[in-house]
Order: sequence, then structure tokens, then C-alpha cells
Amino acid sequence: MQKINSRNKPPLIPLNGPVRHVVDTTLILIGSLITALGFNLFFLPNHIASGGVSGLSVLAEAWFGAEPAFTQWALNIPLFVLGVIFLGKQYGVRSLLGSFVLPLFILLTKDLPTPTTNPLLASIYGGICVGVGLGVVFRGRGSTGGLTILAQIIQKISGLSFSVSVVLLDGTVIVLAAFILGMEQALYALIGLFVTGKAINAIEVGFRYTKVAYIISDKTDEISAAILNDLDRGLTKLDAHGGYTGDARTVLMVVVGQNEVSRLKAIVQSVDTSAFVIITEAHEVLGEGFKREA
Repeated sequence: MQKINSRNKPPLIPLNGPVRHVVDTTLILIGSLITALGFNLFFLPNHIASGGVSGLSVLAEAWFGAEPAFTQWALNIPLFVLGVIFLGKQYGVRSLLGSFVLPLFILLTKDLPTPTTNPLLASIYGGICVGVGLGVVFRGRGSTGGLTILAQIIQKISGLSFSVSVVLLDGTVIVLAAFILGMEQALYALIGLFVTGKAINAIEVGFRYTKVAYIISDKTDEISAAILNDLDRGLTKLDAHGGYTGDARTVLMVVVGQNEVSRLKAIVQSVDTSAFVIITEAHEVLGEGFKREA
């Protein structure tokens, strides 16, 4: 595989070092505060238990009248200890801050008035707030602890995938919500959980749409020059073989923004009208000319 026009630059902030730790800590604190606001403004007052330890604290508040922050601390502490035992000290350190400050922020913001008593709106806006907050925490390479620790432990012991473990645990919380709060509230909780996942993905991956194009042509050199000069994008040459003929040939791979797709197709067509072009979505692109990891 031959790469063309590659320029290596260091990240804006070194991956390790005091500045990186300050940035990570700040992101964890900000994300925890946003998550706490989403919980107190939308989920808790509308009795929406959308999975995780926070969902269990909603159920405990509805059933026993227990303070959600204390419930979360009571669950997070033993889960944190288990995380250190099964997943290692490094994971435990990254989870400690979020596991402590999220319930603290929930306690400090518990008296804020709710903007809506409509459970549907609450599940949507609560899911957005909580998802954005958790996404910011994850961008800070942190964690809020909770059932994600248990999911990773289950993954390590049982061999189940992390996503399946999370679904099983969150599904258990939703089922409990159906028994304690009613089936309708459980359905709202599912909406909140879905929106939370979408919001986390948006924060971690971003909103920019990027495409990957694979170009098969007998004029790869001319197309490469045109892309480099006219589109000002780097590209990669992949060595391939035809599945039917077995002939060796070159496939061009180029990553472009959504607004550059039309220009790319026009460039390829101007050089070789019979070129075979495959364009697909890229969920996230890091590096020169695109998003750079801080």
C-alpha cells in the first residue's frame, strides 16, 4: 500500500502530560455537570429510569424515597472497587472522578425547577442532555462509573461483547421500571435511552459528514494528479487484483467532505469516463485536513 501526500503533525495537545490531564479533568467535570442537569431537569421529576445507575436511583426514589445522589454513590463505590479488581488500577483512576462528581452535581442541582412535565419531551430533552454530558466525559477519556463498569466485567468474565452486556443491564433496569413505574414510563425510558445513545455518538464522532471514495481505473496516475492538484486532497494507492481476471491493478482511496463529493466525481469523469467509483460513508476521520484529536 503506497500513501501519497502524507504529512505527519503532532496532536494539538500531547496525549500524555500535565496539559492533557487538565483538559481531561475539565471535560469530565463539565460533562458530569451537564449529565446531572439533564437528570434533575428532565428524567427524575418525570420518573424516567432510562438505564444505568441513574435509572436505578430513579426507581429507588420512587419506591423508597431515597435520595438519588446517595443511591448512586452507594452503587458506584462497590462497582468502582470491582472495576479496580477486575479491570486494573488505570481504569479505576479514570472512573473515580466521574463516579464521585456526578452524584455530587446531582445533589447540588436537585432543587432546580423542571422545564416540562410532559414525559415525552422529558425523555427526548433529558436524553439529549445526558448523552451530551456523557459524550463530553468520554472525550475527556473518563467515565461516570456505574453499570458500564459491570458491563466490562461481564465482558471479561463471560466473553459476551460489551454492547450486549450493556443492553442486558440497561434492559434489566427498563424491565424493573415497567414493574415499579408502569409500562408507559418504561416506554418513555426506552426513548430516553435511545436518544442518549445518539447524543453520545454525535459528541464522540461529530456532526461532519465524511465520505470515502474507492476509484478503479486504468488511468490512476492522471486521476491521482488531478485529485492532488484540483481537489487538494491526499490519497492512498492500494495494490489489488481483479477477482475475475486476476490482473494486478491499483485502487485509489481518497477521503473527502460531503461538499467535495460532486467535485471528486467530476474530476474522475473528466479523466476517465469508464472509471469505477465506490463512495461510502466514514463515521470518523482523524488527521491532516480533517478533525484532529486534541
